[in-house]
Order: sequence, then structure tokens, then C-alpha cells
Amino acid sequence: MICVSIGRGRHKQMIAEYRHLVEQGAKLIELRLDYIRRDVNLKRLLADRLCPIVVSCRREQDGGRWAGTEAARMILLRSAIADGVDYIDLEEDVAGSVPRFGVTKRIISYHNFRETPEDLAAIHQRCVAQDPDIVKIATMANHPHDSVRMMELIRASRVPTVGLCMGEVGTASRLLAGKFGAPFSYATFHHERALAPGQLSYRQMCDIYHYDEVRADTEIYGVVADPVGHSLSPVVHNSGFRQMGLNKAYVPFRVSREQLAPFLQDCPALDVRGLSVTIPHKEQVVKLLTRVDPAVAAIGAANTVIFGPDGTMGYNTDWQAAMESLATAHGPDEESESFAGRVALVLGSGGVSRAIAYGLLQQGAEVVISGRSANRSATLATEMGCRHVEWSARHNVKAHAIINGTPVGMHPNVDESPYDGRYIRRHMIVFDTVYNPEQTLLIKQAREQGCRLTTGVEMFVRQAALQFKLFTGHEAPLDTMRQTVRRVIGAARSA
Repeated sequence: MICVSIGRGRHKQMIAEYRHLVEQGAKLIELRLDYIRRDVNLKRLLADRLCPIVVSCRREQDGGRWAGTEAARMILLRSAIADGVDYIDLEEDVAGSVPRFGVTKRIISYHNFRETPEDLAAIHQRCVAQDPDIVKIATMANHPHDSVRMMELIRASRVPTVGLCMGEVGTASRLLAGKFGAPFSYATFHHERALAPGQLSYRQMCDIYHYDEVRADTEIYGVVADPVGHSLSPVVHNSGFRQMGLNKAYVPFRVSREQLAPFLQDCPALDVRGLSVTIPHKEQVVKLLTRVDPAVAAIGAANTVIFGPDGTMGYNTDWQAAMESLATAHGPDEESESFAGRVALVLGSGGVSRAIAYGLLQQGAEVVISGRSANRSATLATEMGCRHVEWSARHNVKAHAIINGTPVGMHPNVDESPYDGRYIRRHMIVFDTVYNPEQTLLIKQAREQGCRLTTGVEMFVRQAALQFKLFTGHEAPLDTMRQTVRRVIGAARSA
């Protein structure tokens, strides 16, 4: 179950959002009284209840906006209990002064906006000592391991416990709490009005992550990146899981370079069965795996990790997806053209560029690498056994195909291109791996010249589909995944 928090300055706004959420299917709603900018009218807020309500009134030290006296706050909370509210949320340090009364259930809570303390078990016991029906602990995550400790606390507790780690590093805990036994997790009314760091909206929790369908036996997959909030992988994979009726869930993990090794060790504790790996971890992760497939060994980068009884196995689906995508640059009546002996200019020196260079070399192309970092791109060219040119000289290469493996042109920098449009020629194949937006400036300019094109959406969906097969053993619903990506990108651009 999802508890949706509402914090608005006026009573009628709070009531309107409450009714809208009930119409949307919400089963539990929290009213944050500390957000109301005038005297609180409890009778008005609690009249004609359509679903259970949690009342809370947060002090500033607990992430709230209460500007009145503590005595007035206590009177307001006791009044809500006297009026028979379904749940009252009381901080553990004041709960002892508010006795149980009537039908109202007690949520005893602890908040820490700085860290996830080492003594979580002791904090939990202090909350348990205050006669709770539910314990709520919300702390700031500074390391992915904080979420692991929080999920273990939920699972071990004899008292129903909601344990959440705040911040983007802790997002996974909000999505996995139910799997480990939490009676509910929290969401906000709208993603632009989060009432706590890292809080997702009710619609995101339902439409992307299908929170209420995650059970104790649900297998977990995810994307590991830093940052991770922009990733469309959860949307794509969860749409595929749902289309296929699979008991699997896919969540984001924000992990820094320094945290990657301990995070991989923690994955079994979260029942993580597989990962998509992206910036900045594709090369680093290879050194941390038990085994890798031949393509990973040759490329030096992995974008997929599978956890098995014999350890971790790394794969690279980027190169195959890139070759399949390049094949789509030809019309339906055209035969797929061989790259043997043709010059392909690959822009960039990261994991995607490595994979594309590998695939083109497999097809016999003459690959030329050019990157904004001369040292990195020269090193990549040496490792892959191909030619390197300085970034300033990239337009001098007489290329049959131009492939952008850099983030240049990615939202919000949509007016930038990694290749000057004046040098694009009609005979070229142009492939931009940027997928948000799909129609980058490079793609638009190449279309104007009548080039054969393929976009980052095609590669993104195809590499995800290959990952899906590794995750599930099933062929991916490619059309569903492609439509999902384009719908989300379109919605984001029109928002």
C-alpha cells in the first residue's frame, strides 16, 4: 500500500487533492497539518472521509513547517485523536506525552535528515517502547548500504515497520519496502512537490514501479549509475515485465565510483538478480565481476550484470544493439550494407563508443576514434587497434558513417551537436546514440541532407531488449518498449 502525503497551504486545496487521489485509487493519505498557513480546521479536513487518513504535524527539526508553539502542536495532535482520525503520527521523543485514545492507531516516527545512524536497532526499540501500531523510521541515505540496513530492519521487526532512506541514494528503499514487509511506503501528490528528499509521486509509484504488485517473492533488477534520476531504464524494463506478466521489478540505484564494489556485494541481500550498468561504471565494473563474456573481455566494458550461484557474470549488449540499429538505417527495400573497408568515425571515448568500435571492427570497418578528451580517445584507439584523430580534426575524416557516442546534444543542451552540419554529406550514415531527445540537432541536420539515419531510441531499446532476454529468458516485447520510451520522452518535452 502507498501512503500519499499532501502538504498544501489552504484547506480547500488539501481537500481537493485528497478527493482526487481517492478517485485515482489511493488507499491511505497523510495530511500534513504543518503546511496549512492559517488556523487548522480539523472538522473540515476529516469530514466525509473516503479512505483512511494519517494526520501529522512536523516540526522544522523533523523536516516540517510548523511555525507555532510546541504546546499548540500537541493540542492539535490530541484534537485529531479525539476526532477519531485513523492514524496519528507522533515523533518518538514526544509520543510518551500523548496517550492512546479511542480508535486512532499510533505511528511512532523518527526522522534524521543528515544520515542513517549506525544504531538503527536501538532507535527502533525506542519507538517500539512508545506503544506503536506502526513504527516509521526515515533517514538520509549517504551510501547504498544504508538501504540494505533499513530493509533488514523492516524484515526483522515484530512490530509493523515503515523504513525509508531519503535522498536519491535511498530511492530503492522506498520502492522495495513492501517486499521486505513494510505495511506501506510513502509518495507525494505530484513529483514536483516532494515533501521529503527523494520522494516519488503517487503516479510514478503506480505507473512506473507498480509498487503494490511487489511481493516478498518478487525478483529485483535495476540500473546502477551516478546520477540515475534521468534514466529511462526503469520505465522500459518495468513495462516489459508487466506486458509479459512476470513477477519482477526494476528499480534505480544511485552508486558512486567508490561505492560500486560494496554495492555489488550487497545486491544479494536485496534479492537483486540482474543489473543494467551505465555511466560511470561500465569499465570499472568489469574488474569486479567473477566472469565476463568474450565481447566484454574485448571491449573492456560491461553494461549488464547477472547474479548467479557461481558469482557475477558480465555482458555487453551495447555493441550488438548498435549493429542492429545501424542496420535500420537502410530502408525496408535496401539490403543491409557491409561496413567492410568503409570508414566509420566514432565520436567519444566512453563505454558506448568502445562497444560501437568493437562491433564495427567485427564487421571489417576502418574505425576512426575522436573524442573531446584527447588522452582518453587516443588510449581507446590504441586498445581497440584503430586510428585516432584529434577532436579539432574530426571533420577532415572522409567517413562513410558518423556515430556519436558522446552526450553532446542531450537534453537540456539540445542546440548542440558533436559534428558541424556543414560537413554532413548525403551519402553518409548518421547514428546518434543520444536518445533524449530522439531528434537531436545532429539527426535533424543529417535528415536535411538526405542521410540514412538511426537514433538513440533504437539503440537504447535494443540494448534493453537484449538485457531483458538475459534477465528473464524471454524475448522482449520490443514494440511495447519502443512505444514506452517515445511516450515518456514526448511527455517530458511537453511538460
